[in-house]
Amino acid sequence: MDVVSDAISAVRIGRPSSDRVRASGSWCTRLAPYDGAGFHIVLEGSCWLLPDGGAPVALGVGDAVLLPHGAGHVLADSAVDAEAVARAVPFDDWSGDGYPIVAGSDEVQGRLHVLCGKYRLDHSRVHPLMAELPQVVHLPHRVGRHPELRAAIDLLGVELGDRRPGAGIAVPSLLDLLLVYMIRAWMSESAAGAWSAALGDPVVASALRALHADPAAPWSNERLATEAGVSRRTLARRFTALVGRPPMAYLTWWRLTRAAHLLRDTTDPLATIAARIGYGTPYAFSHAFSREFGTTPGRYREGRQGDRAPEPA
Repeated sequence: MDVVSDAISAVRIGRPSSDRVRASGSWCTRLAPYDGAGFHIVLEGSCWLLPDGGAPVALGVGDAVLLPHGAGHVLADSAVDAEAVARAVPFDDWSGDGYPIVAGSDEVQGRLHVLCGKYRLDHSRVHPLMAELPQVVHLPHRVGRHPELRAAIDLLGVELGDRRPGAGIAVPSLLDLLLVYMIRAWMSESAAGAWSAALGDPVVASALRALHADPAAPWSNERLATEAGVSRRTLARRFTALVGRPPMAYLTWWRLTRAAHLLRDTTDPLATIAARIGYGTPYAFSHAFSREFGTTPGRYREGRQGDRAPEPA
């Protein structure tokens, strides 16, 4: 897998969910903080998103917004004041079929049609690429920009609208694609951060691809530098500057992060997991894991069994 795929897979648990919501008139609804990530895509009309502790964001037709850290927020027909926010209808109490009236006239002032959804994420071991995402990722609709994102939005809207045969498989798969495309779109924007620079640097990107393609390989600084086509000193300097830690330190961190993911989502024995991430014996793996996580692999697995993704029906 590549770095972005690994970064998402390491934190994603369970199955995502989504639905289409409609409203009109004067309305205001609050979504509580969530242990995962949420998104909204405006299919018709316009609205405002007011994140907790952040600046209001105006959303128009075709706009997508990702809240990667599950920040609480308000959606409203306009940039409402604090009093209206305090009286906002909790989203969990609103089916979306009615029009929650908060203030002002209850006459239709314009209709809103928005695609909403959530991803369950494990924030206990977040890859730095995911941690770098801001509280709100606003992706305004611009003609010709991010065509793959636009295609995923269109397909998802159709599947959720018609509930066609096979939607139980198609919708979760499209939601996974949507998350990837939103993160890609953010990375392509000029405001993206250090990890976009790391993946754009040919030397660092080559080293990261090698480590993620085969984390169990007997990597050394010399072997990795050869793979990247530079000297050890050059690799160490560029890798550390952009990634935030030296190559072998990053490899150890990623191996153990991958191990935590396998302990959470599989029933593989410790010997199998140790071999898959590059440790010669279960003892060596258990020692390294305990040093990093403060608990044994077995106890970690017992504590995370409730997070395991359910098998599709």
